[in-house]
Amino acid sequence: MPRRWIAALACVAALVALACDGSGSASPRPSDTPRPGDPRVLTALGDSVTTGFGSCLVLVSCERNSWSSGDSLRVESVYRRLRADAPALRAYNRAEPGARAAGLADQARSAVRDKTDLVTVLIGANDVCRAGVDAMTPADTFRDQVDAALTVVRKGRPKARVLVVSIPDLYRLWQLGHTESRAVRAWSRGVCPALLADATSTAPAATARRAKVKARIEAYDDELRAACRAYGSRCRWDGGAVHRHRFGLDQVNALDWFHPNAAGQGRLAEVAWNASGWARD
Repeated sequence: MPRRWIAALACVAALVALACDGSGSASPRPSDTPRPGDPRVLTALGDSVTTGFGSCLVLVSCERNSWSSGDSLRVESVYRRLRADAPALRAYNRAEPGARAAGLADQARSAVRDKTDLVTVLIGANDVCRAGVDAMTPADTFRDQVDAALTVVRKGRPKARVLVVSIPDLYRLWQLGHTESRAVRAWSRGVCPALLADATSTAPAATARRAKVKARIEAYDDELRAACRAYGSRCRWDGGAVHRHRFGLDQVNALDWFHPNAAGQGRLAEVAWNASGWARD
């Protein structure tokens, strides 16, 4: 590819990143005075899904489309829904592409510095999306790491409310996409290899590998539910709603065929919101 094309593509990516990525800064610009009892800060924790990765034109974070903290009109995020009753609410996105549960405590410390009142947590996909099943985070280690992060929030912001959502059904993504040639080509470039490598293979080893990934995701969800219960009454588990969501390929982007597009982010926001209990009566 000519150098001038490479340079042009790099410029496009940079412009999209600037337009779409809030770089963790507060997204709203309200002048409203908070009312007594209104939450003032929402902080999103997690991985690339929560950063809106791949929901703009290229494979970069696009925080404005985040299901949790985004302010885009294309995605009726949890944040936008909350602002209907708390117009002075501010949002920070502390999620990081590639993040695993091991990095969640650092994000939680950022949430405490944000003086957060509301926290969303979506983590676990990168703990299974390793080079192979042997490299996946053990379920008990995953639990310890999630507990450590939630402890940071509980100690630093004891009155904050926490929403922990289940991991999207990545096995369903393989089921839907392994007969789609474009998805298979994208996945062959190293997208979640523990699950999606050799996506069309019916060999017993490949089938067993996928089953192990599926089981590990279910184990992580069990640990997330238990961690939220152990946190106490200010933590809300989504009841597995996000994992049960029957998404289609039209809700993932057509670049990596893995991350949600804007429509997928919007649907994720709706499912999480309905499970959150955060709507005012």
